Amino acid sequence: MTETVTQLNFLLALSTIFMQLGVVVLTYLFFFERDSAFLKLIGKYGIPVAFLLSLGGLLLSLLYSEVFGFVPCGLCWLQRVFLYPQVILFGIALFKKETYIADYVIGLSLVGSVVALYQHYLQMGGTELLGCPVVGAGADCAKRILFEFGYITFPLMSFSVFILTIALMILVKKTTKS
Repeated sequence: MTETVTQLNFLLALSTIFMQLGVVVLTYLFFFERDSAFLKLIGKYGIPVAFLLSLGGLLLSLLYSEVFGFVPCGLCWLQRVFLYPQVILFGIALFKKETYIADYVIGLSLVGSVVALYQHYLQMGGTELLGCPVVGAGADCAKRILFEFGYITFPLMSFSVFILTIALMILVKKTTKS
């Protein structure tokens, strides 16, 4: 692995920790500080933030597979299936200044998060419950390409993006009426 990939892996793992902390903070605020001005602010800017999350996920997944040459496994492709359309949905929502897409994005993110969590379980040594739908030579759903801080893998990053997106969309729904 090149020095660039190693450094990028570390930065992505750090950003994953911040996403996880963000979900914890948003959950706390949602349940215990329902009238918080910060919560309303996050709800107001939830669509642009989620757009950046999904766009970042799209670009980074393509960077790792197309530039760095890591072959995505079948479960990685399934996660991409649920992430990539969100970029288009958010782009249209931003252009039209609409927030009604929150329900659709929550649905996509729920399924994507289940796939990501299952793959993380496999990569942490769990027993395979379903066969890995391998789509490329050398791709293995249980093989870790990244492992930082003793628990962060690519599927956990994906799970964190999906869960943070769900939290943001719940706040968007709570703070807007469209």
